[in-house]
Amino acid sequence: MPQQLERPPSAYYSARIIDFLDEPPAQILGKLTAATEFDLELEQRRAWEEEVRILKTATASLSGTIYLEFDVPRLGSRIDAVLISGPAIFPIEFKCGEHQFRPAAYNQAWDYALDLKNFHEGSHSAAIFPVLVATAASRGDDSWGKAHVDGVRPPRRSGTDDLGHVLRDGLLQVSGPPIDAHKWGASSYQPTPTIIEAARILYARHTVEAISRNDAGAKNLRTTSRAVEDIIEHSRANGEKAIVFVTGVPGAGKTLVGLNVATRRRGHDETHAVYLSGNGPLVAVLQ
Repeated sequence: MPQQLERPPSAYYSARIIDFLDEPPAQILGKLTAATEFDLELEQRRAWEEEVRILKTATASLSGTIYLEFDVPRLGSRIDAVLISGPAIFPIEFKCGEHQFRPAAYNQAWDYALDLKNFHEGSHSAAIFPVLVATAASRGDDSWGKAHVDGVRPPRRSGTDDLGHVLRDGLLQVSGPPIDAHKWGASSYQPTPTIIEAARILYARHTVEAISRNDAGAKNLRTTSRAVEDIIEHSRANGEKAIVFVTGVPGAGKTLVGLNVATRRRGHDETHAVYLSGNGPLVAVLQ
């Protein structure tokens, strides 16, 4: 009897490769359709049918686990397929009907890989091999590029027929213990410890109230931080979602409020906090 994995909230479908190969395509399509929250368009249905057919051929000689429509919260998107095989992770982006490997699609595949490496806890220390498949292309790249220092390789372009070779060739590039796919699929969306860990060190003996040279008084910072905390607790208790906008002039302490809330919520089971910033000077100081 095929052993079906419990579908994680991060993917529409997941199964061991051996079970994926045995499962009828129509049944897989049914699970994908049932998992989506939107009306299924004919174009999407046809794309899923083509992707499943290609993946069944490409993974026929492999072992591991496959996830379809894997969630990428930071990008508000989903990776078409993620293959976990041995010590490697293969995020696969399909462009059905495409004859060319367009730069935007290439960058999309690379962005997915970087998102897994830097934001998905189970992928932090793994070797990642992103693949871009243009289903109507005659051929793709001849080999994998060299891995960057973070363990992520540039995406490899692949046609339909050579995808299996691309995956097997990637596995030859790495060694080590296999990834526990069940734990990987259940991993949280958690950035690598850079900004927030540095902030925690800063807060080891101090809070925002102890940081001087800001235009807001300690009372204002405490009041604002407490208001945000109250909103978080209210939303948690009532199963609601909330967006909080903190406004103020430059130097008013908006960033300090965010840091304070994030560090207080770090590691909290139900309201785990992630702090993201596009403020280059702030990132440099914290690092």
